[in-house]
Amino acid sequence: MKKILMFVFFLGLVGSLTAQIPSYYNDVDLTLRGQDLKTELANKIIATHSSQVDYSDLWEVYRQSDISVTDSSKLYLIYGWENGQDGDCHNDILRDTIKHGGSVARCEYNREHVFPRSLGNPDLGSTGAGSDAHHVRPADVQLNGNRGNKKFSAGSGHAGTVNGSFWYPGDEWKGDVARIILYLYLRYDTQCLPDSVGEGNPVASDPHMVDLFLQWNAEDPPSELEDRRNEAVYQIQGNRNPFIDNPYLATLIWGGPQAQDRWNMSVLQNRWENHISVYPNPAHQEIYVEVPGEPYGLELRNVSGQVLRRKINLRSETVIDVKSLPDDVYFLLIFTDRNQVLKKIIKH
Repeated sequence: MKKILMFVFFLGLVGSLTAQIPSYYNDVDLTLRGQDLKTELANKIIATHSSQVDYSDLWEVYRQSDISVTDSSKLYLIYGWENGQDGDCHNDILRDTIKHGGSVARCEYNREHVFPRSLGNPDLGSTGAGSDAHHVRPADVQLNGNRGNKKFSAGSGHAGTVNGSFWYPGDEWKGDVARIILYLYLRYDTQCLPDSVGEGNPVASDPHMVDLFLQWNAEDPPSELEDRRNEAVYQIQGNRNPFIDNPYLATLIWGGPQAQDRWNMSVLQNRWENHISVYPNPAHQEIYVEVPGEPYGLELRNVSGQVLRRKINLRSETVIDVKSLPDDVYFLLIFTDRNQVLKKIIKH
C-alpha cells in the first residue's frame, strides 16, 4: 500500500508541474537530461520551424517582435541603454520604427547578427541562421558597427568593446545574447558553435559550450521584451526559443550555475530524491534499495569509478550483495529516465 500511495503522489506531482509548461512542448520528453535533452529540444525547434523569414522581411517582423507596448511607433534596440537624455542617439534603447536602413548620420537602425555571419561555419549569410528572427535583432547602426564581428567576453555596465578586441553586450542584454546563442547552437548545430562567438572556458559535458553564456543566462533572466518577442516570432516562424521559455533547460543540458526555473522542474528532482530508501548504511552484507514510482537502475562503484554491481529495469525493492567487498567507501548511482542521484555507501 505504501508503494501504491507513493506512486500516486509521484504521478500527481508530475501532472502539477507539466500543467505549467506551454503546450508547444507536449510532445517533448522533458524528463531527459544532458545531450539527450539537447537533441530532443533541437529536433523540436527544427521540426516546427515551418516558415523561413526572408532577410528583407525582418523590418516588418521587428514591428511585431520588438515594438514598445507603450508607444507603437517605437521599437527596442539591442545593446542600447539610454533614450535621448544625453543627446547621443546612438546609445538609445528605443527608435522610431521608420528609421531603418544604414545611415549613421540619420540615427537609423539595422539588422544585427548577434552571432556574426563571418564567425559561422560556414558563413551564416542572409538565409537560415542569417535571417532567423529569433537571432537577428534591430540595433543602432553605429553600435552595430562598433560591435562588428567581435566575440563576446565578460564585462559590466553598458555595451561596448572590452579587453581590446571583445564585445560586452551590456548588463541589460547579456541574458538575451546568451539565450540567442544557445538557441542557435540547437537549431543550427555546428554552424553556430558557442566557442566560435564567445570567450570563456569549455564546460565538461560539451567542449563547444562556453561557461560565459551559461553564467549570463543565469544572471540575467528573461525580460518581458524577450517573452513578447519569443511569442511574436513563434507566431511568424512556428518555433520557439526554449531557453526564453525556461532558462533552466540550459542548466539541465550543460550544468553550470542554476538558471531561473520557470517550470519548477527542480522540484520534481528534489522530491524524488527525498523518497528513495537506501539501508542499512553503513552496510555489512546487503544493501536494500527502494525507488518510488518508476523503473530504475543502479550502479555500485568504488572510489575509482569502477562499476562493481549493476542492475537495470528494476520496479520494486532490490537487494545488493556487498558481503564479498572489502570494507571501504562506495558510491551508489541510482537512475531513471527522469533523474539520477549519487549516494555514498560505507561498507564495514
